[in-house]
Amino acid sequence: MKEYARAARGEGRVIGLVPTMGALHEGHTGLVKRARQECSQVIASVFVNPKQFGPKEDYQKYPRDLEKDADKLAAVGVDALFAPETPDVYPDGFRTYVNVEGISERLEGRSRPGHFRGVATVVLKLFEIVQPHFAYFGRKDAQQVHIISEMARDLNLDSEIVVCPIVRETDGLALSSRNAYLSGEERIAATVLHRALVAAGNELAGGVRDAVQLQNVMRRIIEAEPLAILDYAEIVNADTFEPVVRVARPCYAVLAVFIGKTRLIDNLLIEPAQANSDEFAFQL
Repeated sequence: MKEYARAARGEGRVIGLVPTMGALHEGHTGLVKRARQECSQVIASVFVNPKQFGPKEDYQKYPRDLEKDADKLAAVGVDALFAPETPDVYPDGFRTYVNVEGISERLEGRSRPGHFRGVATVVLKLFEIVQPHFAYFGRKDAQQVHIISEMARDLNLDSEIVVCPIVRETDGLALSSRNAYLSGEERIAATVLHRALVAAGNELAGGVRDAVQLQNVMRRIIEAEPLAILDYAEIVNADTFEPVVRVARPCYAVLAVFIGKTRLIDNLLIEPAQANSDEFAFQL
């Protein structure tokens, strides 16, 4: 892979990387299509990273079908697929990790200790191996993308992080590889995340700026769904992911919810409607 990437750079090609853990859906292929528009060499990686799973999480049962994933990637124009085995990424005696302090301990980091250390470490390794000019990530994992961006800035990496919109089903459910775990009844119940975010957005559009009021709107909707167990529902600063008292600058409404045994996340981006505006709009 390193030789392939060096050769592509030597030919003056612009390399775009789409890192994935496989179990690909239209969100992933959308990232590839964006990369295809902007880069002359598109590389996708498929690696289920054990370092970002906790001891009670679903690493062993995480869906894997490399052949199917390879077919999907080929169909949308990927030039190369990088699918290393675990010992290739973490050889015996591996003991070097990357930790973006502060933001990694909040929200997902609080619920999944060590998760972001594993994410930052594997992404840095992928960047070092592939040497992409651009790397493409979906906004559904907003905190993760922000942490990767912070790492790239802090370590003076050459790769530019490109954040792409959330891709949703027609009923609003954000696409996720973990949606495959949902039963039919749970799949219907999972739309509660989208409904909660829409309700918060509508309150925002109606003039509500109090973060607690917006959080309570989301929590009431989640708690009314019998199959849902709320992990967190917060309004946070879009730069620090610290909680805010009032929406007065770009923020996220963020959710993590268990539907049965499946943990799903989603978010709503809140930004000024126009430059220097006191009015805010939301983006699902």
